[in-house]
Amino acid sequence: MADDAHMVIVGAGLAGARASAELREAGFAGRVTLITNEPHEPYDRPPLSKAVLLGEKSPGDCALFADTFFHDHAIDLMRSTEVVEIDREGRAVLLANGERIGYSRLLLATGASPRTLNTPGSTLPGVMTLRTADDARYLAARLRDGQHIAIVGGGFIGLEVAASAVATGCRVTVIEAGERLLMRAVPREIAARIEARHRDAGVQFRFGAQLAAIAGDSAAEEIRLADGEIIRCDTVVVGIGAAPRTALAQAAGIEVADGIVVNERLCTSDPAIFAAGDVCSFPHPLYGRRVRLECWKNADGQGRIAARNMLGEDLAYGDMPWFWSDQYELSIQIAGLPAFSRATVVRETADALLLFHLSADGTLIAASGVGRAVGRDIRIAQMLMARNARISAEELADPSVKLKSLLIAEAV
Repeated sequence: MADDAHMVIVGAGLAGARASAELREAGFAGRVTLITNEPHEPYDRPPLSKAVLLGEKSPGDCALFADTFFHDHAIDLMRSTEVVEIDREGRAVLLANGERIGYSRLLLATGASPRTLNTPGSTLPGVMTLRTADDARYLAARLRDGQHIAIVGGGFIGLEVAASAVATGCRVTVIEAGERLLMRAVPREIAARIEARHRDAGVQFRFGAQLAAIAGDSAAEEIRLADGEIIRCDTVVVGIGAAPRTALAQAAGIEVADGIVVNERLCTSDPAIFAAGDVCSFPHPLYGRRVRLECWKNADGQGRIAARNMLGEDLAYGDMPWFWSDQYELSIQIAGLPAFSRATVVRETADALLLFHLSADGTLIAASGVGRAVGRDIRIAQMLMARNARISAEELADPSVKLKSLLIAEAV
């Protein structure tokens, strides 16, 4: 790519920020502009629901790069800036202030927005989502001893907030419309272990619950369920998933279907425009289908690959999906996508519950676990998956058979 080229990145979450750094790492000497609608420098989101809420870190401690990084690398970081339109024919983006910025290549890393409630009272003060550093700062100030925190949604964000809130002395009630926690995220056995740990910590649950209204004189004071139950509370945290931010792409005529549609190189239907991170839907070679992933590893890897391909390389993205969550002393890790498996093998150890998920022909395609120490076993499972390993169910289930020995056997 010529030195007079201009790379523009919309969105400064992990994918966008990582892409800007990768452009310089790859030796690109032209202009790089990174645009974010937030007032902060790019930061890491996972600590927001844990270390920040617990007071162990400030939002500023979560910065992805050193204070002088963007200056030192000649990356033009435009904060508190909204992109309102993409002019594909003119290869430019239009800002809310009327400014027009031309691009040689454009990366859309606009991420996802938390879904909100549409029930009566859902806009009252004290009803919030947790996505940004400002959200975390606001919620952290409300987590005080004796406060009652109602959490709508039993997904990862809601449960991480629950664990942090309990640790600060709050009472917590989780309200979930489904029959169990983490319906789309983890297998039932893993969810049951997580629920049991939360119950041990004092968290209350309402499953199969529908909200009728949130009420209060000047702020949220209670949640009214459809069955008539009233749950008094001081704060309502809504964690019911997120939707990809595709409006810009859609308005510009770029193909969208559960996210911005990209090919294996992360290029959209416009050859000058790429997309990466939570916002994009891409073909995954391991599963033979299109997926959209909301996880740290995916955003990090796609940011790097998109940057290289914007410079003219021809790299396909196909990293193994990997998710994690820390709640209390437990680590939850998922490698691959268990939902696409046909059979599951259970392995129980003193420290963890591990599940190995197999395809119809017995190939290991995913692994999930919960416990005090699951990281090592999940990493080995990832290496086995990379080799398309077929291992007997008996060996996978037997805790006396070391996973490392299976890896060594596969290598022979």
